[in-house]
Amino acid sequence: MSDNTFGRLFRMTTWGESHGPALGCVVDGCPPGVLLRREMIQHWLDRRKPGQSRFTTQRQEADQVKILSGVFEDERTDGPRTTGTPISLMIENTDQRSKDYSEIRDKFRPGHADITYHLKYGIRDYRGGGRSSARETAARVAAGGVAREVLKTLAPGLTIRGALVQMGPHRIDPASWDWDEVERNPFWAPDAKAAAQWTDYLGDLRKSGDSVGAVIEVIATGVPAGLGAPVYAKIDQDLAAAMMSINAVKGVEIGDGFAAAALTGTENADEIAMGNDGVRYAANHAGGVLGGITTGQPLVVRFAVKPTSSILNPRQTIDKDGNPAQIITKGRHDPCVGIRAVPVGEAMMACVILDHLLLHRGHVGANQGSIGTE
Repeated sequence: MSDNTFGRLFRMTTWGESHGPALGCVVDGCPPGVLLRREMIQHWLDRRKPGQSRFTTQRQEADQVKILSGVFEDERTDGPRTTGTPISLMIENTDQRSKDYSEIRDKFRPGHADITYHLKYGIRDYRGGGRSSARETAARVAAGGVAREVLKTLAPGLTIRGALVQMGPHRIDPASWDWDEVERNPFWAPDAKAAAQWTDYLGDLRKSGDSVGAVIEVIATGVPAGLGAPVYAKIDQDLAAAMMSINAVKGVEIGDGFAAAALTGTENADEIAMGNDGVRYAANHAGGVLGGITTGQPLVVRFAVKPTSSILNPRQTIDKDGNPAQIITKGRHDPCVGIRAVPVGEAMMACVILDHLLLHRGHVGANQGSIGTE
């Protein structure tokens, strides 16, 4: 299996399977001299780990990260600093229950990558799906933790935050958006009323043995203008690829996204003016990107996550010999995998922005284009 690496200058390569002894990533291209303690990465993994509420899988994984390489500390430093060499991160699997998957060993879950892995490779790891499992995203969050520490140095004031904005047919009220509320409910919802509604909705779905999809929105503020390049290195192009690479994602939008198709040119145009602090825009329909280059406005991306394929309701399928069969999936599964996708989307946003910051420095150095200044 090839293509396990993402990024140009800041590159992460993830490895490992859902039910193997461990998983992790190798981060290459991290600048030297950045303070990087294990707990800095662990903070973000703790937000993603399973078993934190009754609405996620009850698999109990501590997700304790270990830094195996790429940092150095002695009595002359104030802590472990990156050396510029590859950073290897490992997260051990400690609560696998592979026997839960013995009944589907020779069957393919409808809506799952089981069948395409088998058709491509002639073999698949049926224990939790192997590399197709959402467990792989723990390694992405670890890499994102490294990226965030570098961003603190290269782009102070930059903030990346995500929220669940839709579960099934139920959406939040944008007028009620409250970032503080995101940390107060198990859904990462910025709307308290929506979170209360989702509690009953998802509870009923779990009892019925079913699952549901979701939409996540990730917003970066304090993004410098000028990141990205025209044609084949657009930052929104890389953001779309980053979010689409997350397991179970089926759609990505930047800014107004598909809703822009219903607007007129007059409505969609983000009018421009000159303010005391530089260029100002009357709106942000573009999601902070024009021509693949950041405008300095908030960078806004949304992605849709499909319902979990591992459900208790029986579905028709075939076995590996092509015979018709019926399948149900027992075990511990997320009734809405989109819930734990919020910190994953944040991590991928951090990796993309850092990659483009490093590319920008290589393209134009410290001299960035300006408007209205001498």
